Amino acid sequence: MHEVNIAELKNRLSHYLDKVRRGEEIVVKDRKKPIARIVPLASGIDLDAEELELIAEGVIRPPQAELPASFWKMPRPRVSREAALAAVLADRDEE
Repeated sequence: MHEVNIAELKNRLSHYLDKVRRGEEIVVKDRKKPIARIVPLASGIDLDAEELELIAEGVIRPPQAELPASFWKMPRPRVSREAALAAVLADRDEE
């Protein structure tokens, strides 16, 4: 992880973005106080344009790792189709 002041980041933005592309994190400081962190969007995970846009907007977070194989062997929740649909519709009404 690298730390950089705003002026240095502004002057050498391409350099620091190359570091992020290689998987490194950059902590941005304003007068020695950390204010932001620049992190890679995804490491080796193939995301489409819509997912990348949602990540950039802060709506979703990229996966940190692949799901373990045991996840797919777990029993699924016992929720009726009607209850699931009602929950989704209720969630949409709140927004």
